[in-house]
Amino acid sequence: MVDYKESGVDIQEGERAVSLMKSEVRKTFNDRVLSDLGHFGGLYRADFPRMECPVLVASTDGVGTKLKVASMAGDFSTVGADLVNHCVNDILVQGASPLFFLDYIACGTLSAGTAASIVTGMARACLENHCVLLGGETAEMPGFYSPGDYDVAGTIVGVVDRKRIIDGSRVQAGHGIVGLPSTGLHTNGYSLARRVLLEVAGYSLCSEPSELSGSTLGESLLAVHRSYLQAVLPLLETGLCSGMAHITGGGIPGNLGRILPSGLGAVMSGEWPVPPIFDLIARKGAIEPGEMRRAFNMGAGFLLVTPEPGVVMGVLAENGEKPFLAGEVVSGHGVCFREETQ
Repeated sequence: MVDYKESGVDIQEGERAVSLMKSEVRKTFNDRVLSDLGHFGGLYRADFPRMECPVLVASTDGVGTKLKVASMAGDFSTVGADLVNHCVNDILVQGASPLFFLDYIACGTLSAGTAASIVTGMARACLENHCVLLGGETAEMPGFYSPGDYDVAGTIVGVVDRKRIIDGSRVQAGHGIVGLPSTGLHTNGYSLARRVLLEVAGYSLCSEPSELSGSTLGESLLAVHRSYLQAVLPLLETGLCSGMAHITGGGIPGNLGRILPSGLGAVMSGEWPVPPIFDLIARKGAIEPGEMRRAFNMGAGFLLVTPEPGVVMGVLAENGEKPFLAGEVVSGHGVCFREETQ
C-alpha cells in the first residue's frame, strides 16, 4: 500500500514545522490581529483614524538564488529577514509603512527545523519593522524541487495617507540624490556572484579572501538585506522627499529610472563607499563597471531624491545613518555615471 509519506510528503513533519514556528509568529501579533494561526485566512482590523484617506500598498517578492548560498552553507537563518526587509523597502519608496506580511515556502523534502529557521528570521524582521506576520503556507513538492532546495516568497501590505504618497511626480531637475549604504549584495545578483566566486575563482564559502578583511565568503554573501524603514520614517511627513528608489535587480540605472518623470534623467557621482565583496566579484570575473552597476546595488541600497539634500542628509545623520550625496537629477533621459559623461 502506498501512502502520502512514501510519495514524498510528510504531513507530520509539516505539523512539527508549524509547531516550531508558532511562538515566534505570535510575537509579531498586535491588537489589530483578530485570528490565530491555523485559520484559512488571517484577520486584520483595518481602521486608520489618523489618516484622511488611507491607501493600501502591496508588493510581492522573493529571495532569488541567495537561497542556493543558504543551502550550501546549511544556514537559512537570514533569508527570512532578507525577504521581509526587501518587501518593506519596496513599499517604503511610496511612503507606506508596513501592516502585515504573508509568506510562502516551497521545498522538495521538508525539514521542520529549516522551515522554522526561515520563519523565525521573518518573525524577527517583522518585529523590527513593526509588522505582523499574519499567515503563510509551507508546500512540500517532491519531484518539483530537489531535496535540500527551498524557495521563499512573500507579500506585504502597508498603508499611506493619500496626500503623503511619494510617486516621483514632484521630482525636478536640480534635485539632489541622497544615498544610504547597503550591507552587501542584499538579495540581487547572486547568479552572477556564484558563477564568478564559486566556479570561476574556485572559492568555497569558507574561503577568506584578503579583500573581505577576515570575513568568510559565506558570511559576506549571506549578510542580511537591510531595512531602511527606521532611517526614512522621520522624513516621510516632512515633504522633503520627491522620490525614493530601492536598489534591487537592475541596479541604480534600472531602479532610479523608474521614478524619474519624462524628460528627466540623473547623473550619479559613484563616489561612495563600496563594500569589498563587489570589488572582489569585479576583479575575479573581469566584469566591466557598467555591467556591475546593472547587476548590483554597488553599496547604494536606497536613494532619496530631494530639493534639500543637505537637510535630508542632516536628518539621516542625526538618526545614526551615514548618508552620501550620490548624484543629481538633470534634464534628459536615463541614468548615467559622471565618468561616463566625461
